[in-house]
Amino acid sequence: MLQHTTVLLDEAVDALLGSDSAHGAPPRTWIDATFGRGGHSRRILSRLAPEDSLVAFDKDPEAITEAARIQDARFSIRHEGFRHLADLPAASAAGVLMDLGISSPQIDSPERGFSFRFDGPLDMRMDTTRGQSVAQWLAVADAGQIAQVVRDYGEERFAGPIGRAIVERREQRGPLSTTTELADLVATVVRTREAGQNPATRTFQALRIFINGELDELEQALQASLSVLQPGGRLVVISFHSLEDRIVKQFIAKHAKEVFDRRAPFAAPQPMRLRALERTKPSAAEVAANPRARSAVMRVAERTEVPA
Repeated sequence: MLQHTTVLLDEAVDALLGSDSAHGAPPRTWIDATFGRGGHSRRILSRLAPEDSLVAFDKDPEAITEAARIQDARFSIRHEGFRHLADLPAASAAGVLMDLGISSPQIDSPERGFSFRFDGPLDMRMDTTRGQSVAQWLAVADAGQIAQVVRDYGEERFAGPIGRAIVERREQRGPLSTTTELADLVATVVRTREAGQNPATRTFQALRIFINGELDELEQALQASLSVLQPGGRLVVISFHSLEDRIVKQFIAKHAKEVFDRRAPFAAPQPMRLRALERTKPSAAEVAANPRARSAVMRVAERTEVPA
Protein backbone atom coordinates (compact mmCIF):
# COMPACT_ATOMS: atom_id res chain seq x y z
CA MET A 1 0.00 0.00 0.00
CA LEU A 2 1.32 3.45 -0.93
CA GLN A 3 1.95 5.64 2.10
CA HIS A 4 0.99 9.25 2.66
CA THR A 5 2.69 11.63 5.06
CA THR A 6 0.25 14.22 6.36
CA VAL A 7 1.61 17.76 6.16
CA LEU A 8 1.44 20.03 9.23
CA LEU A 9 -0.32 17.26 11.15
CA ASP A 10 0.17 18.46 14.71
CA GLU A 11 -0.01 22.15 13.83
CA ALA A 12 -3.31 21.77 12.00
CA VAL A 13 -5.01 19.67 14.69
CA ASP A 14 -3.75 21.98 17.45
CA ALA A 15 -5.10 24.98 15.55
CA LEU A 16 -8.43 23.28 14.88
CA LEU A 17 -9.14 22.08 18.40
CA GLY A 18 -7.51 24.97 20.21
CA SER A 19 -6.93 24.69 23.93
CA ASP A 20 -10.59 24.00 24.69
CA SER A 21 -10.71 20.32 23.75
CA ALA A 22 -11.03 18.91 27.24
CA HIS A 23 -13.56 16.27 28.14
CA GLY A 24 -16.69 17.43 29.88
CA ALA A 25 -17.65 20.09 27.33
CA PRO A 26 -21.02 19.82 25.53
CA PRO A 27 -20.94 17.40 22.56
CA ARG A 28 -19.42 18.99 19.51
CA THR A 29 -19.08 18.13 15.83
CA TRP A 30 -15.84 18.66 13.93
CA ILE A 31 -15.34 18.58 10.15
CA ASP A 32 -12.44 17.13 8.16
CA ALA A 33 -13.51 18.52 4.81
CA THR A 34 -10.81 16.69 2.82
CA PHE A 35 -10.22 13.22 4.32
CA GLY A 36 -7.49 12.14 1.89
CA ARG A 37 -5.85 9.16 3.55
CA GLY A 38 -7.07 10.07 7.02
CA GLY A 39 -4.00 11.43 8.74
CA HIS A 40 -5.75 14.47 10.17
CA SER A 41 -8.95 12.55 10.94
CA ARG A 42 -7.14 9.91 12.95
CA ARG A 43 -5.24 12.52 14.96
CA ILE A 44 -8.43 14.50 15.62
CA LEU A 45 -10.23 11.36 16.82
CA SER A 46 -7.38 10.59 19.19
CA ARG A 47 -8.03 13.90 20.95
CA LEU A 48 -11.83 14.15 20.89
CA ALA A 49 -14.06 13.57 23.88
CA PRO A 50 -16.21 10.41 23.80
CA GLU A 51 -19.36 12.45 23.17
CA ASP A 52 -17.87 14.43 20.24
CA SER A 53 -18.13 13.45 16.57
CA LEU A 54 -16.11 13.91 13.38
CA VAL A 55 -17.65 14.19 9.91
CA ALA A 56 -15.34 13.83 6.91
CA PHE A 57 -15.81 14.50 3.18
CA ASP A 58 -13.95 13.15 0.14
CA LYS A 59 -14.67 12.59 -3.55
CA ASP A 60 -12.05 9.90 -4.07
CA PRO A 61 -13.41 6.31 -3.91
CA GLU A 62 -10.03 5.15 -2.60
CA ALA A 63 -10.34 7.62 0.28
CA ILE A 64 -13.76 6.20 1.09
CA THR A 65 -12.25 2.72 1.18
CA GLU A 66 -9.52 3.93 3.52
CA ALA A 67 -12.09 5.64 5.76
CA ALA A 68 -13.90 2.30 6.19
CA ARG A 69 -10.84 1.10 8.11
CA ILE A 70 -11.60 3.55 10.92
CA GLN A 71 -13.64 1.66 13.48
CA ASP A 72 -14.86 4.53 15.64
CA ALA A 73 -18.53 5.27 16.28
CA ARG A 74 -17.74 8.98 16.47
CA PHE A 75 -16.58 9.03 12.84
CA SER A 76 -18.54 9.20 9.58
CA ILE A 77 -17.61 10.08 6.01
CA ARG A 78 -19.54 11.39 3.01
CA HIS A 79 -18.58 10.43 -0.54
CA GLU A 80 -18.85 13.94 -1.93
CA GLY A 81 -16.77 17.06 -2.39
CA PHE A 82 -16.35 19.59 0.37
CA ARG A 83 -18.62 22.10 -1.34
CA HIS A 84 -21.30 19.98 0.34
CA LEU A 85 -20.41 21.58 3.65
CA ALA A 86 -23.32 23.80 2.66
CA ASP A 87 -25.66 20.84 3.28
CA LEU A 88 -24.86 20.78 7.00
CA PRO A 89 -27.03 22.64 9.52
CA ALA A 90 -26.09 26.23 10.34
CA ALA A 91 -23.78 26.69 13.32
CA SER A 92 -23.38 22.93 13.69
CA ALA A 93 -19.57 22.63 13.62
CA ALA A 94 -16.99 23.50 16.25
CA GLY A 95 -14.25 23.53 13.64
CA VAL A 96 -13.55 22.91 9.94
CA LEU A 97 -10.25 21.63 8.53
CA MET A 98 -9.44 21.77 4.81
CA ASP A 99 -6.22 20.17 3.53
CA LEU A 100 -6.15 21.09 -0.16
CA GLY A 101 -3.23 18.92 -1.22
CA ILE A 102 -3.59 15.71 -3.18
CA SER A 103 -2.33 12.63 -1.37
CA SER A 104 0.88 10.78 -2.12
CA PRO A 105 -1.01 7.59 -3.12
CA GLN A 106 -2.92 9.62 -5.68
CA ILE A 107 0.26 11.12 -7.10
CA ASP A 108 2.20 7.85 -7.01
CA SER A 109 -0.51 5.65 -8.55
CA PRO A 110 0.17 5.54 -12.32
CA GLU A 111 -3.42 4.55 -13.06
CA ARG A 112 -4.71 7.83 -11.61
CA GLY A 113 -2.76 9.90 -14.14
CA PHE A 114 -1.81 12.75 -11.81
CA SER A 115 1.95 12.59 -12.33
CA PHE A 116 4.28 12.92 -15.28
CA ARG A 117 6.75 10.70 -13.41
CA PHE A 118 4.78 7.56 -14.30
CA ASP A 119 3.25 6.40 -17.53
CA GLY A 120 -0.47 5.94 -17.09
CA PRO A 121 -3.86 6.93 -18.48
CA LEU A 122 -4.41 10.68 -18.68
CA ASP A 123 -7.21 10.80 -16.13
CA MET A 124 -6.60 13.12 -13.11
CA ARG A 125 -10.15 12.90 -11.76
CA MET A 126 -10.43 12.97 -7.97
CA ASP A 127 -13.67 11.02 -8.27
CA THR A 128 -13.12 8.28 -10.82
CA THR A 129 -16.80 7.28 -10.74
CA ARG A 130 -18.04 10.37 -12.55
CA GLY A 131 -17.08 13.27 -14.79
CA GLN A 132 -14.77 13.78 -17.74
CA SER A 133 -11.11 12.74 -17.70
CA VAL A 134 -8.33 15.05 -18.90
CA ALA A 135 -7.84 12.84 -21.97
CA GLN A 136 -11.51 13.12 -22.88
CA TRP A 137 -11.46 16.91 -22.52
CA LEU A 138 -8.23 17.36 -24.48
CA ALA A 139 -9.74 15.27 -27.29
CA VAL A 140 -12.41 17.92 -27.96
CA ALA A 141 -11.11 21.27 -26.59
CA ASP A 142 -9.74 23.82 -29.03
CA ALA A 143 -6.30 25.41 -28.73
CA GLY A 144 -7.66 28.59 -27.16
CA GLN A 145 -9.58 26.72 -24.46
CA ILE A 146 -6.55 24.62 -23.58
CA ALA A 147 -4.29 27.67 -23.49
CA GLN A 148 -6.67 29.53 -21.19
CA VAL A 149 -6.81 26.63 -18.71
CA VAL A 150 -3.04 26.19 -18.68
CA ARG A 151 -2.52 29.94 -18.30
CA ASP A 152 -5.17 30.57 -15.65
CA TYR A 153 -4.60 27.51 -13.47
CA GLY A 154 -0.93 26.81 -14.11
CA GLU A 155 0.37 30.36 -14.53
CA GLU A 156 2.27 28.96 -17.52
CA ARG A 157 3.74 31.56 -19.86
CA PHE A 158 3.97 29.03 -22.70
CA ALA A 159 0.23 28.30 -22.51
CA GLY A 160 -0.48 29.39 -26.09
CA PRO A 161 2.14 27.17 -27.72
CA ILE A 162 1.10 24.26 -25.49
CA GLY A 163 -2.52 24.58 -26.61
CA ARG A 164 -1.56 24.70 -30.26
CA ALA A 165 0.84 21.75 -29.92
CA ILE A 166 -1.84 19.57 -28.31
CA VAL A 167 -4.34 20.30 -31.08
CA GLU A 168 -1.73 19.78 -33.84
CA ARG A 169 -0.75 16.45 -32.31
CA ARG A 170 -4.44 15.45 -32.13
CA GLU A 171 -5.01 16.30 -35.78
CA GLN A 172 -1.88 14.51 -36.99
CA ARG A 173 -1.67 11.42 -34.78
CA GLY A 174 -4.85 11.26 -32.72
CA PRO A 175 -5.69 12.42 -29.18
CA LEU A 176 -3.28 12.17 -26.27
CA SER A 177 -4.12 9.27 -23.98
CA THR A 178 -1.22 8.88 -21.52
CA THR A 179 0.69 11.04 -19.08
CA THR A 180 3.98 10.36 -20.83
CA GLU A 181 2.60 11.50 -24.18
CA LEU A 182 1.45 14.78 -22.65
CA ALA A 183 4.65 15.38 -20.67
CA ASP A 184 6.87 14.68 -23.68
CA LEU A 185 4.79 16.97 -25.90
CA VAL A 186 4.89 19.83 -23.39
CA ALA A 187 8.66 19.41 -23.05
CA THR A 188 9.08 20.15 -26.76
CA VAL A 189 7.33 23.51 -26.27
CA VAL A 190 8.51 24.69 -22.85
CA ARG A 191 12.15 25.52 -23.47
CA THR A 192 12.98 27.17 -20.14
CA ARG A 193 11.90 26.23 -16.65
CA GLU A 194 12.94 26.82 -13.04
CA ALA A 195 15.87 24.70 -11.94
CA GLY A 196 14.75 21.25 -10.87
CA GLN A 197 11.20 21.64 -12.22
CA ASN A 198 9.86 19.39 -14.96
CA PRO A 199 8.62 21.38 -18.00
CA ALA A 200 5.18 19.78 -17.62
CA THR A 201 4.69 20.66 -13.94
CA ARG A 202 2.51 23.72 -14.47
CA THR A 203 0.47 22.08 -17.24
CA PHE A 204 -0.33 19.02 -15.13
CA GLN A 205 -1.29 21.25 -12.19
CA ALA A 206 -3.56 23.35 -14.40
CA LEU A 207 -5.37 20.41 -15.98
CA ARG A 208 -5.90 18.72 -12.60
CA ILE A 209 -7.35 21.89 -11.07
CA PHE A 210 -9.60 22.46 -14.06
CA ILE A 211 -10.94 18.93 -14.53
CA ASN A 212 -11.84 18.72 -10.83
CA GLY A 213 -13.18 22.28 -10.51
CA GLU A 214 -10.89 22.71 -7.52
CA LEU A 215 -10.86 26.49 -7.17
CA ASP A 216 -14.61 26.86 -7.61
CA GLU A 217 -15.18 24.15 -5.02
CA LEU A 218 -12.76 25.83 -2.61
CA GLU A 219 -14.60 29.15 -2.90
CA GLN A 220 -17.95 27.43 -2.31
CA ALA A 221 -16.62 25.49 0.69
CA LEU A 222 -15.10 28.59 2.28
CA GLN A 223 -18.38 30.43 1.93
CA ALA A 224 -20.24 27.47 3.42
CA SER A 225 -17.90 27.43 6.41
CA LEU A 226 -19.25 30.82 7.52
CA SER A 227 -22.68 29.27 7.94
CA VAL A 228 -21.57 25.94 9.38
CA LEU A 229 -19.14 27.23 12.01
CA GLN A 230 -20.36 28.03 15.48
CA PRO A 231 -19.20 31.29 17.09
CA GLY A 232 -15.64 30.69 18.26
CA GLY A 233 -15.22 27.77 15.83
CA ARG A 234 -11.96 27.48 13.94
CA LEU A 235 -11.38 27.41 10.18
CA VAL A 236 -8.02 25.79 9.29
CA VAL A 237 -6.93 25.64 5.65
CA ILE A 238 -3.71 24.14 4.27
CA SER A 239 -2.94 25.12 0.66
CA PHE A 240 -0.12 24.01 -1.61
CA HIS A 241 0.07 26.58 -4.41
CA SER A 242 -0.37 30.30 -4.82
CA LEU A 243 -3.78 30.15 -6.51
CA GLU A 244 -5.33 28.33 -3.55
CA ASP A 245 -3.56 30.38 -0.92
CA ARG A 246 -4.59 33.64 -2.58
CA ILE A 247 -8.26 32.60 -2.44
CA VAL A 248 -7.98 31.62 1.24
CA LYS A 249 -6.05 34.76 2.18
CA GLN A 250 -8.50 37.06 0.43
CA PHE A 251 -11.52 35.24 1.88
CA ILE A 252 -10.27 35.60 5.45
CA ALA A 253 -9.26 39.22 4.91
CA LYS A 254 -12.66 40.06 3.41
CA HIS A 255 -14.57 38.69 6.37
CA ALA A 256 -12.15 39.90 9.04
CA LYS A 257 -13.32 43.50 8.82
CA GLU A 258 -16.52 45.45 9.27
CA VAL A 259 -18.35 46.30 6.05
CA PHE A 260 -19.90 49.74 5.63
CA ASP A 261 -22.68 50.40 3.15
CA ARG A 262 -21.78 53.63 1.35
CA ARG A 263 -25.38 53.98 0.26
CA ALA A 264 -26.47 54.17 3.91
CA PRO A 265 -23.70 56.08 5.69
CA PHE A 266 -25.53 56.22 9.03
CA ALA A 267 -26.44 52.54 9.14
CA ALA A 268 -24.57 50.21 11.43
CA PRO A 269 -21.79 48.34 9.61
CA GLN A 270 -22.06 44.64 8.96
CA PRO A 271 -19.91 43.04 11.66
CA MET A 272 -16.76 41.10 10.93
CA ARG A 273 -17.43 37.37 10.58
CA LEU A 274 -13.91 35.99 10.99
CA ARG A 275 -10.87 36.81 13.06
CA ALA A 276 -7.54 35.97 11.41
CA LEU A 277 -5.32 34.07 13.83
CA GLU A 278 -2.17 32.75 12.19
CA ARG A 279 -0.22 31.80 9.10
CA THR A 280 2.13 28.83 9.43
CA LYS A 281 4.68 27.15 7.17
CA PRO A 282 6.20 23.69 7.70
CA SER A 283 9.41 23.62 9.69
CA ALA A 284 12.75 23.00 8.02
CA ALA A 285 12.79 19.57 9.65
CA GLU A 286 9.41 18.65 8.18
CA VAL A 287 10.42 19.80 4.69
CA ALA A 288 13.65 17.82 4.93
CA ALA A 289 11.70 14.70 5.90
CA ASN A 290 8.89 15.30 3.38
CA PRO A 291 9.88 17.54 0.43
CA ARG A 292 6.25 17.68 -0.73
CA ALA A 293 5.56 19.87 2.32
CA ARG A 294 7.77 22.71 1.10
CA SER A 295 5.02 24.72 -0.59
CA ALA A 296 2.38 24.29 2.13
CA VAL A 297 0.81 27.29 3.86
CA MET A 298 -1.67 26.97 6.73
CA ARG A 299 -4.05 29.82 7.53
CA VAL A 300 -6.27 29.85 10.59
CA ALA A 301 -9.29 32.01 11.40
CA GLU A 302 -11.98 31.98 14.07
CA ARG A 303 -15.71 32.55 13.58
CA THR A 304 -16.74 35.66 15.49
CA GLU A 305 -19.83 35.99 17.62
CA VAL A 306 -23.03 36.46 15.67
CA PRO A 307 -24.83 39.61 16.90
CA ALA A 308 -28.23 39.06 18.42
